[in-house]
Amino acid sequence: MATVTLPGACPLDCPDTCVWQLTVSDGRAVALRGDRDHPFTRGALCGKVNRYLDAVNGPDRLTTCWIRTGPKGVGPVAYRPASWAEALDRVADGLRASIERDGPESVLPYYFAGTMGLVQGWTMGPRLFAYLGASRLDTTICTAAANAATRSVYGRPVGFEPESIVDARLIVLWGANPLATNLHLWPFVQQARERGAYLVTIDPLRTETAARSDEHVAPLPGTDAALALGLIRHVRDAGAADEPWLAAHTVGWPELSARLDEWPVERAAAECGLPTQTVRRLGERIAATRPTAVRVGLGLQRHAGAGQAIRAICALPLVTGDFRYAGGGALVTTSGHHPVDNGPVIRPAGMPAPPARSVNMSRLAAVLTGEVDPPVTSLVVFNANPAATAPDQTRLLAGLRRTDLFTVVLEQRWTDTCDHADVVLPATMQPEHLDLQTSYGHHYTTLNLPATRAPGEALPNTEIFRRIAAALGIDHPAFRDSDEDLARQLLSGSPIGFEELRARTYARLTGVPVGSAPFADGGFPTPDGRARLHDPALARLGVDALPGYTPPVEAADPALARRFPLVLLAPAGRYLMNSTFASLPWHARRAGPPRVHLHPADAVARGLADGDAVRVHNDRGAFLAAVAVDEATRPGVAFTYKAYWARLSPGRSTVNAVTAVRDADLGGAPTFHDCRVEVAPVPAELLATEPTADLATGPTADLATEPTADLATEPTVDRVTGPAVDAGTGAHPG
Repeated sequence: MATVTLPGACPLDCPDTCVWQLTVSDGRAVALRGDRDHPFTRGALCGKVNRYLDAVNGPDRLTTCWIRTGPKGVGPVAYRPASWAEALDRVADGLRASIERDGPESVLPYYFAGTMGLVQGWTMGPRLFAYLGASRLDTTICTAAANAATRSVYGRPVGFEPESIVDARLIVLWGANPLATNLHLWPFVQQARERGAYLVTIDPLRTETAARSDEHVAPLPGTDAALALGLIRHVRDAGAADEPWLAAHTVGWPELSARLDEWPVERAAAECGLPTQTVRRLGERIAATRPTAVRVGLGLQRHAGAGQAIRAICALPLVTGDFRYAGGGALVTTSGHHPVDNGPVIRPAGMPAPPARSVNMSRLAAVLTGEVDPPVTSLVVFNANPAATAPDQTRLLAGLRRTDLFTVVLEQRWTDTCDHADVVLPATMQPEHLDLQTSYGHHYTTLNLPATRAPGEALPNTEIFRRIAAALGIDHPAFRDSDEDLARQLLSGSPIGFEELRARTYARLTGVPVGSAPFADGGFPTPDGRARLHDPALARLGVDALPGYTPPVEAADPALARRFPLVLLAPAGRYLMNSTFASLPWHARRAGPPRVHLHPADAVARGLADGDAVRVHNDRGAFLAAVAVDEATRPGVAFTYKAYWARLSPGRSTVNAVTAVRDADLGGAPTFHDCRVEVAPVPAELLATEPTADLATGPTADLATEPTADLATEPTVDRVTGPAVDAGTGAHPG
């Protein structure tokens, strides 16, 4: 029996984009570990991915096509197996019927970060829908507000070089919980602390990261912009604004300075629900400490004022001149450093690509229940599980159950969304196909080559879309490109070549050396090379040209607060990755059942004790959970971890039953954390009723026994201690 160890890349939605070493025996993956030589992975995998082979080798993998024979929403019992030929004919018939009846824009692809791989996620599927003239998906559900904000300030989503954080003297983790969502940054943070750096975490929740920091600042949810403006005001008043650097490398400082007159520390502290001295003390520390690194998480952008919050935070290190120094500045994502443009790959020269409307993916519930005309009558879902991850779940599921909606789902295992499909097509996982991984948390690009056999009849997304194109009678050379062709096309504008990656697996971008200060002398990716503290382009869109503060819609509504007095956050936990892994026994046990965390004062006021069963509700819907009473949150703020599946949860609903379809101020981004609820006791037996085993699986699989992958141990870097709560605010809900 031949055994070999092969390199590959983790495909999951995480800034770390790890390189791994996969041991394969007779075509089957048998062991997995982090690549010890990779500068960011450093031999460790997170608690989620340590058990990734449970997913790859699990008995619940989809291995054949399935066609619906019964009502939508009841689960696998309503499906029968089908051949690829029959399933593809059914898909082609359904898409043709929509196009002939309602036009091509009635077809909507829905996809996101189930894989971050560019080849399997962002090429052949979008290419097919561009050719058809289908509605274009505006992929807003994760970083839309942050990307719009960083483009406004810096020109692209760029920032300090992540590995240079070891040189910082002050590190501010703002809405970031790396111990849950960016684990491989933590050793660099620790190295900086060993050199004397002071670590501050700004987060409404006392996360595991916050508990291990030197200081934790807990503002009210959605008030980050107010805090940032108050801190910048203090820096200015302390005489710590770097006037020469500002004059040379920014535009808009005089205008922003005038705006700061409105934001004394006292006002900022009051808006954030913080003691004035807390804000003043942090402002003094920032004013006095160079370099300061501000690592911004993505969870804080899930509010009405998301874009302005990111803009204000990104302005802070411009005012202090921290970009002068290695280890200084701000970083939201590194995406803008990677020169990969999939636009020409989706719409290659010479391929028809009719103009089409754009549909905001975050508004899927509204779209499927009447928001658009012509209506969406065909939905093709891949790399996503919207039934679990999209807001306003109750209305969304009603839309998915429409009898006139034809739905196709490409999946690796049976999910909540599969329950509503007309056709389910089996897709491969990362060890079974070729893919190309960039990163939004570091500067390395990685090639993943197929290393194992695909189970049964599972196919890569790219091949499935080639076959759908053929079934539709499309005979265009663009749909004969191989996966390698697509990877080469994606790399056409990059200094990193396909052959280099095939030989070495990963390569670092040449433009940002390790430990460098890429914007020490300006050179931001704006037309004039200057960062923008004042952006007239936003004013033309009806958005304040200066960083400002927009209060959260629900948290700041007094009338709503009387009815629903708790602000609810839904952060990421350590053992589920968006909705990935939620059906796997090991991950589910480690994550535990759904819980809603309440401050002791809020629990007492409702007569609740730890472990009590409750209904969390507002006007949009409700979900069931057990109460966890702790001081990881402040009075008036509750939280529950995202990523559970409704079909595996008590009452068959999750936190997204209470989240709203509402846009943030920039990018059309969702506002998951801008949500008010009330919590009321329910009989304990409602939580004791667990889903039957077959609801966790596909139509024929059996998950009564746990997979036997030998990955029970975790790397030392992941053996962290801290409070029982490890709420993260930095990972995507998509």
